[in-house]
Amino acid sequence: MNRVCLNGRLTKDIDLRYTQNNVAVASFTLAVQRKFKNQNRDYESDFINCVAYKSTAELLSKYIGKGDLIGIEGRIQTRNYENQEGKKVYVTEVIVESVDFLASKKQSYEKDPNAGEVKIEPVKQKLSDDVFADFGNSIEITDEDIAF
Repeated sequence: MNRVCLNGRLTKDIDLRYTQNNVAVASFTLAVQRKFKNQNRDYESDFINCVAYKSTAELLSKYIGKGDLIGIEGRIQTRNYENQEGKKVYVTEVIVESVDFLASKKQSYEKDPNAGEVKIEPVKQKLSDDVFADFGNSIEITDEDIAF
């Protein structure tokens, strides 16, 4: 089984290109923080190369950018090629099959002195910045609608 699930932040804006057959290809690097601290008591991150195709590539390019937190699901793929010096280069990357938008760089992070923890507060967006505008009328969700 070849299955990968990652949560991380984009290190830079999506690089969207099109093949000769007009297939969208999005390349990006995801910074995924490790669950444990190193000897200096700091968290380290792994930088994972990812590729998405077709409508997923276009969706990523349109709605996310540097610093945004996303969750991806996909598979690991390896490939190789010869570079300009004639040396064989090996590449390992995640082929993205699905994406979850977890937090935008437009969200502010505030420390709550009473709770001693970080709260994520969304920043008000203009209607033109609404990422769901292409999907029709809005739906109101109340606390009673949430299962937990």
